[in-house]
Amino acid sequence: MQHKPIAILGAGAWGTALALYLARLGQIVHLWSIDPAEIKALNQDRMNQRYLPDFAFSAEIKPTDDLATAIHEVDDILIVIPSVGFRHTLELLKPHLKPHHHFICATKGIDAQSGQLLNHVASDILGNEIIFAALSGPSFAKEVAQGLPTAVVLASTDMTYLQQLKNRFTSPIFRTTLSDDLIGVEMGGIGKNVIALAVGMSDGLNLGANARSALLTFGFQEIIRLGVVLGGKEETFTGLSGIGDLILTSLDDLSRNRRFGKALGQGNTVEKAEREIGQAVEGKQNAASLVKLASRHQLRMPLCEMVVAILQSEIEVRPAFAAWFAAIG
Repeated sequence: MQHKPIAILGAGAWGTALALYLARLGQIVHLWSIDPAEIKALNQDRMNQRYLPDFAFSAEIKPTDDLATAIHEVDDILIVIPSVGFRHTLELLKPHLKPHHHFICATKGIDAQSGQLLNHVASDILGNEIIFAALSGPSFAKEVAQGLPTAVVLASTDMTYLQQLKNRFTSPIFRTTLSDDLIGVEMGGIGKNVIALAVGMSDGLNLGANARSALLTFGFQEIIRLGVVLGGKEETFTGLSGIGDLILTSLDDLSRNRRFGKALGQGNTVEKAEREIGQAVEGKQNAASLVKLASRHQLRMPLCEMVVAILQSEIEVRPAFAAWFAAIG
């Protein structure tokens, strides 16, 4: 099936990996970044030297720093911007949009300004009539770029659009499931990053496999409780965007959230850990917003609250974990 070009907004590791994947399927990809220097390098090198240096761009990938050019002749706009830049990107995008434009969000995060989920931010800025979907699940950028098997979930309230997206994204090595639970899918992607920080910290402290299992269990319960209160379906969290992504992000060292937490557990400062990672760490950026969101709904999230206290230097890592474990039961 011949597809129209797709715009990918965000040329980090995940945006680049999705561009590489779709280009291999023969699809034209307009890969946008707000940074002209980054786009100049992508066009000169014909690869992303910073994030995925081993993967050359085919002719189907067309980097640009011009939004109007990026969305020209496309219907589908795939947003892969770190959550801190999501709102600003939509505001830049708004003057260029046409009624035929639809949106897929592969960003996992909360809007820090409003505390809203990203689908609500999109509706506020672009209008309630937009068609909006989320792409989530256990999917390391490097493995997608390598062509390793991956399964994700596509979520939207518009099932007709979901079927169109399934046709665009699905291949023998990249499988897609469909969900109408946009809130549940978004919440799974947000919460797992914060829990992965905690698991990484625990492993940095060498607290062992038993502690790791306890953290995953209680953390997963916290994500489900908040997600259901917000309107998500409990069964969504047992799928790819919930437990699937939580396992991947918490237990594999390709995860920057896990590595960031591990660095803190090993005694590094937040600033040094950030420098070591060198990329956006969504768990750090979203932990406080997640706890505030829970508080607005009269929910406690003890594990996530502990992570926030550590990130804000209110308590050191080891005594924080000792206090958290002492409170179990």
